[in-house]
Amino acid sequence: MALAPEQTGIGIRRYFTTEGVHPYDEVEWERRDSRITNFRDGSVAFEQLGVEFPTTWSINATNIVTQKYFRGTPGTPERESSLKQVADRVVDTITQWGIEGGYFVDDAEAETFRAELKHLVIHQKAAFNSPVWFNIGVEGVPQQASACFILSVDDTMDSILNWYVEEGTIFKGGSGAGINLSKIRSSKEYLKGGGTASGPVSFMRGADASAGTIKSGGKTRRAAKMVILDASHPDVEEFIWVKAREERKIRVLAEAGFDMSLDGADMASVQYQNANNSVRVTDEFMQAVVEDRDWHLRAVTDGSIVKTVRARDLMRQISQAAWECADPGMQFDTTINRWHTAANTDRINGSNPCSEYMHIDNSACNLASLNLLKFKPENEPFDVEGFKAAVEVVFTAQEILVGRADYPTEAIGENSRIFRQLGIGYANLGALLMALGHGYDTDSGRAWAAALTSLMTGHAYATSARTAARMGPFAGYADNREPMLGVLNTHREANASIDEELVPAELLSAAQQAWDDACEVAEVHGVRNSQASVLAPTGTIGLMMDCDTTGVEPDLSLFKMKKLVGGGTMSIINQTVPRALRNLGYTAEEQADILAHLEENKTILGAPHLKADHIPVFACSMGDNVIHYMGHVRMMGAVQPFISGAISKTVNMPEEASVEDVEQLHIEAWKLGVKAVAIYRDNCKNSQPLSSVTKDADEAAPAAATAPGTQVVEKVVEKIVEVPVREKLPRTRTSKTFEFRVADCKGFVTVGEYADGRPGEIFVRVSKQGSTLAGIMDAFAISLSHGLQYGVPLRAFVEAFTGMRFEPAGMTDDPDIRIASSLMDYLFRKLAIEYLSLEERAELGIFTIEERTQPTLPGVEESTVETSTGSDVQPDPKSIPSAAELAAQMQRESGSAQRASDAPMCMQCGVQMQRAGSCHACPSCGNTSGCS
Repeated sequence: MALAPEQTGIGIRRYFTTEGVHPYDEVEWERRDSRITNFRDGSVAFEQLGVEFPTTWSINATNIVTQKYFRGTPGTPERESSLKQVADRVVDTITQWGIEGGYFVDDAEAETFRAELKHLVIHQKAAFNSPVWFNIGVEGVPQQASACFILSVDDTMDSILNWYVEEGTIFKGGSGAGINLSKIRSSKEYLKGGGTASGPVSFMRGADASAGTIKSGGKTRRAAKMVILDASHPDVEEFIWVKAREERKIRVLAEAGFDMSLDGADMASVQYQNANNSVRVTDEFMQAVVEDRDWHLRAVTDGSIVKTVRARDLMRQISQAAWECADPGMQFDTTINRWHTAANTDRINGSNPCSEYMHIDNSACNLASLNLLKFKPENEPFDVEGFKAAVEVVFTAQEILVGRADYPTEAIGENSRIFRQLGIGYANLGALLMALGHGYDTDSGRAWAAALTSLMTGHAYATSARTAARMGPFAGYADNREPMLGVLNTHREANASIDEELVPAELLSAAQQAWDDACEVAEVHGVRNSQASVLAPTGTIGLMMDCDTTGVEPDLSLFKMKKLVGGGTMSIINQTVPRALRNLGYTAEEQADILAHLEENKTILGAPHLKADHIPVFACSMGDNVIHYMGHVRMMGAVQPFISGAISKTVNMPEEASVEDVEQLHIEAWKLGVKAVAIYRDNCKNSQPLSSVTKDADEAAPAAATAPGTQVVEKVVEKIVEVPVREKLPRTRTSKTFEFRVADCKGFVTVGEYADGRPGEIFVRVSKQGSTLAGIMDAFAISLSHGLQYGVPLRAFVEAFTGMRFEPAGMTDDPDIRIASSLMDYLFRKLAIEYLSLEERAELGIFTIEERTQPTLPGVEESTVETSTGSDVQPDPKSIPSAAELAAQMQRESGSAQRASDAPMCMQCGVQMQRAGSCHACPSCGNTSGCS
């Protein structure tokens, strides 16, 4: 073996394994058949019989590894047939590279590293990103180990065409790339030879077409790409709306009879669908939004002001477009570059397709993730030492890979070897928090997540610093010593903000010690890696590790789909639920009752014995106990200070969320220090502005506009279809209750109010409960409440129902309304007095006793009030699903369709994919649309 440069060591030690005992010998293995069927027709999409896996691995994980990661031609002796062969191929190659590179002090440390890494792999405690499993150790193929790339482009045609080539090369290899197009001059600027430039949005069209062509031949169903434009670019408004306009086109074409399904024959006519779009904004822009100031769009060539807009108007456009079609996302440039460790070399302009990797242009990131739940044994505390040992081994393996791997372009390879960017991360955070008995959207949940993330990144940098003491710092360290050490100290300072009362002292002190070690050793020796951690979507590798949750996500549902050995699936309760109940102190009998209720009703709400303050523990992304969308943003804000890169996550918002809600989410994400955020509003692709076609010519157009022989095309007119949105009351609200008597009927009315005092719900109770009258009044109150929450003005109800006559009627005990012609008459006149202005009531002739200017006998004025039939109120959209819709909803909640409604179908097996961060992953075969 090669001699180490000096006899300092990284510190790899045995924790999980025993010297002299092979890790494989500590696991029970079995032979099983791997088979993936197409759900549409039952045909076999992939099959390999007699593959060898540990008995603890699920059929799902078996199928994914067998189909995606076993190398060799199927049906030949060269085809891998055991997880042992895959682990040996990858781990032995990395270990040999480490020996040749001088990473280990001696043979003993090398063998320790080999055994520990194999243990982590076969016990599903850690996994590398997919290119490592695809390529490392396979003869005759490039040893590409990274899944995430950032490209660059300049304002020349050669550079733009080269962007197409490089992007296509990366797509062909099954990976994704991101790029910032802000260096390309805008369509408002001129070319040197005369004429107007095309602008970046125009060139996006060509890149999108290229990606759409290559996707079918690559390893993923669709190309994974990110396109970014700065908020100061003159074409930013066109960029903001480019996908929203295409989504409107999809709806119009579908209504016209074209096949606009995801893989439909006519879908190719729609553009800009293969990329995630993001707008880059600075603190200056966000502050202008907050302070309602102007914002300048500046020319790329000379920086001159091309156009001045109101910052809030531009922000509203971003939010409106995202509300309509989930694009664009936002990246906060100032925050990103404030945490930049190589700022003296170049600024950070772009990101990978899922927004978790952010570094200089023409660079790559090697990803790996730890399965957090594996470090929390049942009835034992979180294994802090085991977690640290896993970080050391996996991070060292990534560091070895980055120096020996192949890269798709020379520029990317050069920067990767100079800056050695790594991205260690984790999966199963949501499941771990639930198992511990902490709600995802709680202070304790965020404190745990922050502490775990801090320990992971801090110990990774400590390992990097020890590696630098042995191997030397990354080549770009000398030029970037100041920003590198500055960011490390900022991380360390952030660790002190974690609430020590909400997490175990051992965990928090370990995190603090890790940062102290990292900063102290780095001060002397530097660090080996300019970047250490990201939070990736972990789509395929999360399924490989049998994780219930991906990346930083919460649980999707309390149910999951389990594949059966003989084929088919069944819905089972997530195993984190009983673990959580045990940790929360429920007895065996109470646990059984709660689980039985969950199994029968598909919801934990209303379960016997369940304490109210434990309900947030079981909140998920979907179902009837949903985490508020701001809870997702707050979690991102909690962990972001402890991540070198960023976080791949799409924040799901309910369908009824408003454009203002989207806008406020973006502002809050910026205030919380999040580097990037993207949203998806449920069903946003089905309830957005539509286009209608009319054959009427534009009468306002000049006659000369239609030259002789010119074909007159149909005019497309945009119209907004306004869908009523239900505004639910806050969980805690104020209310008014008043007692009444009309003739011999006594009752009580309770009015729940919004924060601004508007009525939002009505409860009516009358004497003789159980009578027909009481039942009718209950039903009426519910319908009235729904009307108020869907925006029907109270005055419309008052106009419609005052003056109605039916029994009981007569004298009341209310001095302001002495006589009522019916319960309806009394109720709505009372509501008018309580909630309508004097001017409105004057128009309706409804006054209090003090407001009457001409005294009369008691009750006379009330009996002669002029009434009207009111204005017609459009019927509300139905809020109760049909039986078919309810069945579909039950299926979704049981786990068989737990994914965003825009999720694509898997090209391999036809199953609808599910969200994994900003990407999608197939739960059946593991195919992914982004970083894996």
